[in-house]
Order: sequence, then C-alpha cells, then structure tokens
Amino acid sequence: MDRPFLLGLLCLGLASLVVAAPFDQRPFEVPGNRTVLTMAPAPANPRNSEGAFATLRNGRIIFIYTAYYGGRGEDHGPARLAQIHSDDQGLSWSAPRTVVENEGRYNVMSVSLLRAASGKLHLTYLVKNDWLDCRPYLRTSDDDGLTWSAPRLILPAPGYFVVNNDRLIQTAKGRLLLPLAFHRSRGQDPLSSRSFDSRATAHWIYSDDDGQKWQEAATWWAMPIRSGSGLQEPGVVERADGTLFSWARTDGGFQYGLASTDGGKNWSAPTPTTLASPVSPASIKRIPGSDELLAIYNDHSGRFPFPKGRRSPLVAAISKDGGATWGRPKLLEGDPDGWYCYTAIHFVGDDVLFGYCAGDGAQKTYLNVLRIRKTSLAWLRAE
Repeated sequence: MDRPFLLGLLCLGLASLVVAAPFDQRPFEVPGNRTVLTMAPAPANPRNSEGAFATLRNGRIIFIYTAYYGGRGEDHGPARLAQIHSDDQGLSWSAPRTVVENEGRYNVMSVSLLRAASGKLHLTYLVKNDWLDCRPYLRTSDDDGLTWSAPRLILPAPGYFVVNNDRLIQTAKGRLLLPLAFHRSRGQDPLSSRSFDSRATAHWIYSDDDGQKWQEAATWWAMPIRSGSGLQEPGVVERADGTLFSWARTDGGFQYGLASTDGGKNWSAPTPTTLASPVSPASIKRIPGSDELLAIYNDHSGRFPFPKGRRSPLVAAISKDGGATWGRPKLLEGDPDGWYCYTAIHFVGDDVLFGYCAGDGAQKTYLNVLRIRKTSLAWLRAE
C-alpha cells in the first residue's frame, strides 16, 4: 500500500463497532446503497484498514482486515489481522477477534480471501519487515476458518512487493493467480523510506496445484511512458470468455490495463483504460452468473465534482464488454474531503458488499477508517 502520506485491537470488549466517527463523513445514502458499518480509529487502535470477505458454508460472512495497534496507523506501523462476521447478510457485524498476530518486524496487512474449487479457504497477506522486504504469505483452512495452517512464503525472491487486498483469484481452469507490484531498492537502509522506489513494475504469480507451488509469469511490465508511479497495485479478473484483464493505478490520469489469453503466463503491453482516476487503486470483479464486470474506483472524468489528486468521489461502473467500455458510473461516496480506496467486493445474493477505507483528508485520517457498504445490484444496474 501507500508510503506514509500518507494495531490488533486492544479493545475487544467494545459493545458495538457501529460507531460514529469524530467528524462528518457524509456517506452517500440512498435506497439500495447504504452504510452498514463504520469503524473509526481510537487511541489504542489508530487504524482499521483494508480487508476481504468470504462466505462460510453455514452462510456466515467473514471480513478479515488489518487492525493497527500502535503509532498513528502508518503503513509501516504495527498491525495484526482481525476478523468480524455477519449472520444477517452483512447488515450487522460482530466484535472483532484476532486471526493472525503480527508476524513481521513492521506488520501484516493486505488480506485476500478465496474459496477455492477444492473447498478450502485461502488467506494471503503481506508480511512487512522493512522498506526492503515485503512479501506475500499464504495460509489455508480446511475447517471454514476455525483454524489456519502455518504461514508459507509464496514468493521467495527478495524485495518489496505490494499485493493489494482482495486480489487473489482462481480461474475457471483452476489456476490461482496473484498480481503484485515490485518496488526496487534505491538504498541499503531497511529502516529508511528513502530506500523505497515508488516506480513499480507489474508482475503475476500463479499456482496450478491449489497453492502448493508458485511460479512467476513469463512477462512483466513497466510503465511505457515517463512516470513517477509506474504500474502500482495491480489487480486481475477473468472475463466471461476465459481471457484475463489486469489493471494498475498510475500517475497518468487513468488506470492502465493489460490482457492475457494464456491463463496469465504472458501479458499484453499496458495501455490506458477509460477509467479516469488519480493515483488510487481500482477494484474489479465479474458479477456472478453474468458477463458483466463491476469496477469501483475514484472517478476523475468530470462527471462528478472532484478535488484534484484526492481519492474522491467513489463510484461503481459496469462493463458489458470485458472492460473495453464502462456504463454510467453510480455514486457511492461523494464527500470532497473523503478518502475512499482499497475496496473489497463480495457478492451476496442480489446485493454486493463493499469494504473500503473511508477516512477524511481534512481530518488527516485518510486510510484509518474502515467502512462496509451494502448495495443492490438492481440499483447499480439502473440507468
């Protein structure tokens, strides 16, 4: 995730997590699009951040996220992974419990959850040790998340690799695929952020044996034009025709897109998509039972008012042609002081749950507030 512009929870006895933030967040509420949970920071819990959803066999929905317990909630501050759950399709949520303690010298963060074709639950996350060492690990559960296997490093190459939350997918042919961004070192001091080069290259790793062995894709890409960001925080989705669409945030004014026709081994050159956005990640998933792709991003096309460079507004758009074009965006959050990003997408019947950072730039909370929103597919599809 971001460098600082820019933890478990010590207060597990909180009676309720649906709390009012200490500022006016003005969430955009209409029928079919409403907030169901807001987790504001507290002195002992300065940041509740990005995560991912999964539905258990008994219908319970879990959300595992990064819970910071020290500092001011900086990306390199101490954090562990916590879990909350819902037994009413996401309308209300439990108190948190710790799932993974802090295994890094800095923290653990950026969760993906996946129900594999094997029936297992896969949990991937980053273990951040310093500014030269940040790599993805995998845990697996055979009992629906009651217990998890020991963590296993799935990318042995040394370096600083960024994998966003909710990025792990499995293709129709069974391949696990994880996109990541590599940031080279500019220095040798692991404790200094000056060792971090923000210009990222996009990479993909994949597994054909349900996560036992992983290998890198044959191709990787850098930004094809002069850029201070490179291709940061990539994601990937499988289209209805079996081809893969990947994207990355950039400082070029748009998300850049890439494609693969061989299951993620080789990728086309990156080109601008029509998703106009600041240097902020997009999230894209295919709507179950359809050919449609659903994208969540910060729309800076001018359709809605936006402050330059800021991660607002947050919109949803649907593509019926595999991401070549996108329909009319629907506004999810419109506060110009809002800071909306790192969205997890989870489909629940005729609705979809969004879990994302929803801080406030004016109050300098940025990534420190976690929000879950429930939105109907009918509302998203309505013209």
